[in-house]
Amino acid sequence: MKKYIIYVGIFAVGMLLGWLLFGGSSNIESEHNHDAATETNQMWTCSMHPQIMQPEPGDCPICGMDLIPVASSSEGLLADQFKLSENAMALANIQTSMVGHGKSEDNTIKLSGKIVENEDANAVQVSYFSGRIEQLNVSFTGEKVNKAQLLATVYSPELYAAQQELITAASIKESQPSLYKAVRNKLKLWKLSESQINQIETSGLVKENVPIYATVSGTVSEKLVEQGDFVKQGQPLLKIANLNTVWANFDVYENQINLFKIGQAISITSNTYPNKVFKAKVDFIDPVLNTKTRTVKLRAVLANKQDAFKPGMFVEAKVKGITSSKEPVLTIPSTAVLWTGERSVVYLKTDPNQPVFEMREITLGHKIGDNYEVLKGLEIEDEIVTHGTFTVDAAAQLQGKKSMMNKEGGKVITGHEGHLGMERNTSINNASLYNRKERIKVSKDFQNQLKVVFNDYIKLKDALVKDEYNKVITESKRLLGHLSNVEIKGLKDKEAHAYWMLLEKEIKASATSISNTSKLESQRNHFKQLSSHLIGAIQTFGVNEKVFVEFCPMVDDNNGAYWLSREEKVINPYFGGAMLTCGEVKQVIE
Repeated sequence: MKKYIIYVGIFAVGMLLGWLLFGGSSNIESEHNHDAATETNQMWTCSMHPQIMQPEPGDCPICGMDLIPVASSSEGLLADQFKLSENAMALANIQTSMVGHGKSEDNTIKLSGKIVENEDANAVQVSYFSGRIEQLNVSFTGEKVNKAQLLATVYSPELYAAQQELITAASIKESQPSLYKAVRNKLKLWKLSESQINQIETSGLVKENVPIYATVSGTVSEKLVEQGDFVKQGQPLLKIANLNTVWANFDVYENQINLFKIGQAISITSNTYPNKVFKAKVDFIDPVLNTKTRTVKLRAVLANKQDAFKPGMFVEAKVKGITSSKEPVLTIPSTAVLWTGERSVVYLKTDPNQPVFEMREITLGHKIGDNYEVLKGLEIEDEIVTHGTFTVDAAAQLQGKKSMMNKEGGKVITGHEGHLGMERNTSINNASLYNRKERIKVSKDFQNQLKVVFNDYIKLKDALVKDEYNKVITESKRLLGHLSNVEIKGLKDKEAHAYWMLLEKEIKASATSISNTSKLESQRNHFKQLSSHLIGAIQTFGVNEKVFVEFCPMVDDNNGAYWLSREEKVINPYFGGAMLTCGEVKQVIE
């Protein structure tokens, strides 16, 4: 019996030892295999070019920097979601708000426009006979003239002959009344008055120089001749504008046209009179759409007897839009929307307790005041980014998520494909591509040198606003000169050094392209690229002043374009005087 008990004990001890030895080994092997699998799935990326993803370490195919491991996420985020740090949220001052209802009938539409002459009240003063201008009594454009005022005296050989005919016909008018009458009518057609004709007839003297009098009162808007010029019959001498009334012309986008009608009340303001509102009514809506700007002209007539309005003055208008429905509509602030020209996107905060975001494509209705109607893509009480949207979009691009200019998210680029795509990937088509979540610290000297380049950029932009292509060339060359003076010794950080070298190359290429063409359209195309690169530089390094990033969705066939400005007021460099105020502020770089 004792023998069996001993055997059972030995068996039990053997089982225990076997489990400890082989069972533990299995667990260790399992853990080892899991770690190996994890290590096998490790991806590597470039800190400067997060679109680069490779399954093994190496060099970035774009900038040559060492690749770094991609941080694995254990936060349970969905594929299109990304998270920002609390520090990044605070630095960018990112703010969110809930999507709510608004009544479109209560909203006011803002329009931008400018004062122009009332064409109905304009007149052209012409010469009714051929001759030489002996004396011109109008000295300059802008001079006021009154009806019947002497404008000029003209020597006319044919009028001289006609006066002699009158004197001869007057002597035989009893026998040849029809001839006498025809000669007088001929002089009347040349706008000689009855008193002038009678004076010639009674005095029997021919006037060598015949006066020309103003037929209307107004302001000389254009001088078309100079003293000593020979003019033909019917040739314009002066353009005279009656500025007692003026037109206020406003641009209306095609998706807003049905919100307006003739007779609609309109309130007009001007920076010249900031505390005064001028009331008027919509007088005319252009039936033809401008295919270049995708707008129509809306006009109001303003009384101007006190000369308050000057042609060329910028004005703004507020109009209550017409709506066929009084039902509440979903509205969001315009600052929440990023528009590529084809798509409208917002960033949705998916977790009320954490800074987790994802891009959401939406369909917009009318822009009414500072809000957009939302037709599709959002629900009531969705939480969206309303301030700092541009920075959130930059974070999405840096993390390879869906973003404004990349609707499919990050693309894995490996090996040879990365080298082939280098030119394409280093081309910056949008300002947000070079934005960063946090600024790189650099020396004050470097910032000051970059600021000189920024100053040249502003002068170049102002020249584009005024359509001065020669000055654009001059300022682009000046920018290139100052760009070469930026010293990289102010960049101690390796990443900052490599980042600036890439940006400098792109800025130089864009500015050089601008300096090599005298065509404004080409200059503006290259300016779009220059702006993108410089936005990246200033966003990353700073220039010790507040800079506004502004955006117009109508540029480049509705693809949109950004530019930098020192002031919040939008002055668009892409259309010259055609759409000077088209656009909005998208970001403020402190």
